[in-house]
Amino acid sequence: MAMASTSLHQSLSPKYPHLFHNSRFPPTRLRFTSLRFPSTIRATSAVSLEPELSTQQSQTLEVDPFACPICYQPLIRKGPKGFNLPAIYRSGFKCNRCNKTYSSKENYLDLTITAGMKDYTEVKPVRTELFRSPLVSFLYERGWRQNFNQSGFPGPDEEFKMAQEYFKPTEGGLLVDVSCGSGLFSRKFAKSGTYSKVIALDFSENMLRQCYDFIKQDDTISTRNLALVRADVSRLPFASGSVDAIHAGAALHCWPSASNAVAEICRALRSGGVFVGTTFLQYSSTTSWIERPFRERIMQNYNYFTEEEIEDLCTTCGLTNYTRIVQRSFIMFSAQKP
Repeated sequence: MAMASTSLHQSLSPKYPHLFHNSRFPPTRLRFTSLRFPSTIRATSAVSLEPELSTQQSQTLEVDPFACPICYQPLIRKGPKGFNLPAIYRSGFKCNRCNKTYSSKENYLDLTITAGMKDYTEVKPVRTELFRSPLVSFLYERGWRQNFNQSGFPGPDEEFKMAQEYFKPTEGGLLVDVSCGSGLFSRKFAKSGTYSKVIALDFSENMLRQCYDFIKQDDTISTRNLALVRADVSRLPFASGSVDAIHAGAALHCWPSASNAVAEICRALRSGGVFVGTTFLQYSSTTSWIERPFRERIMQNYNYFTEEEIEDLCTTCGLTNYTRIVQRSFIMFSAQKP
């Protein structure tokens, strides 16, 4: 794997003091590939309103970044104006092409394909259904996530700083935190004031409820320019090329089909948009050959990948400028929509 230049290591060291100076993680075991993002991209998330709408309609209907997960056409909202939690969840959404309507469920907007279905039910793999449990959702930030440091995860604060470095080209744009869980990073992105809109997106209803509870408990988080959305990462409710930045923290190994999800992320990103994710590696280049079969057996309930597989996944799905940071079983990777 390619090593970073000395200048890159020196330039990032002050920004990650816990990783390079005061941390138990030795800097010699962190490996960087070069960042090759352009200095700027056009960061805007506006979606054009269909020309058929009359002047009278445009006064009561508002265009949002949301699209129908069935046909990817922009959804039309009828209700209070403004992109914020209270306004969105007092509104109704409709796709003019397939005539499907979407509405709020408690404190989040349900934009799954199955939203509104009365008789049909769909069950995801066990690793996905696990996080829909009220107990797991409650425990996620109350001990579950803290155990990740045993595998080399630097910790939420440091991971956020690292992600922000990758997202610099997208500042001022729309950021979607897919598989956000209880909103650990969604809240950090919202509080940073770096993005025009932040959407916390997850398939788990209970994780979104926890996210909402944490938001209400934190007076420093503004609900302006923030939305909670239930959706499937393999069927994102956004028009093609409409999202500036997508984050997926500790999520790749939980997805039923990582290839479908990454391809969908590539579709939703605009040209120059950035995807950043973290996950557990199946094993790294430093894992002994004797240990690898045992790790594969222990981790068989999840889709853990190697460094090479993740890079191949991103590039095959159409992303470029792939780069990664590795610490033991932790990997943060980033790629860009050409």
